[in-house]
Amino acid sequence: MDLNSRRRKLFSILTYGLTSLIGLFAFLYPFLWPAMVAQDGMAHSADAPLTLTVLVALCFIALLIEVQGDEVSTKFIALLGILVAINSVLRFVEIAIPIPGGFSPLFFLIILTGYVYGSRFGFLMGTLTLLVSAFITGGIGPWMPYQMFTAGWVGLLAPLCRPLVKIVGGEDSRFEVSVLAFVGAVWGLLYGVIMNVWFWPFATGPADQYWELGITIRETLRRYALFYSVTSLTWDISRAFGNAALLFLFGAPTLRVLRRFKRRFAFTHDSTAIETSGILEPGLHRCIR
Repeated sequence: MDLNSRRRKLFSILTYGLTSLIGLFAFLYPFLWPAMVAQDGMAHSADAPLTLTVLVALCFIALLIEVQGDEVSTKFIALLGILVAINSVLRFVEIAIPIPGGFSPLFFLIILTGYVYGSRFGFLMGTLTLLVSAFITGGIGPWMPYQMFTAGWVGLLAPLCRPLVKIVGGEDSRFEVSVLAFVGAVWGLLYGVIMNVWFWPFATGPADQYWELGITIRETLRRYALFYSVTSLTWDISRAFGNAALLFLFGAPTLRVLRRFKRRFAFTHDSTAIETSGILEPGLHRCIR
């Protein structure tokens, strides 16, 4: 790896890291600075536009970094656009055809692309899917940047299941899809757990379920756990089962397709002329398997 490639990789890591830190701050700042909590009855109505602008700008910077790489990166960015479009249509179908509980087909491709193509691809897949689909479905509101952050983290962390897959037999083993289905079920619950935080500090209700200034961290967690179990757990269980079912039923064929694209895109171009039977043939392509 040459110096420019190392610098580009470092800059890329810093960009994704900074984006995640901003997302974490956006979720937690009401607990750290209670005076900044909005008083207009709508959670994050004042700061959500700024948060969305910063997130979109950082995603754009990340895309620019990726396309500065070799030909492989450019091809994968094109593939990213296609997959985001497909996933956005799936969200439109979800809205058009009501599905019980919190089940959504969105996380199927986010998890698989992050698992196959890596954390950076998975993060962009999650954030851009929620961005594009929000414009298609009209789901634009102060919750939007928080949905983008959380979906991005789903794809960002998807590769963490690779060691477990390796333990149970590796890629293409009969247990690989089972591991991914389990991860999908876990994220079905975690997505709801994280997303509720975007509005919970602003909400009011029974004292034992809502946050208030001055309570300890332990009491905050206890109240949130009670709030979540009463209001969202059943809804998110539907999403967990839906994620697991989709990954278990359609994970294997989708993985084969994604890996086929990965192999086909993983090539370099050698412009060095070669001599064959006394004739120079420039522009030899060499596939790397």
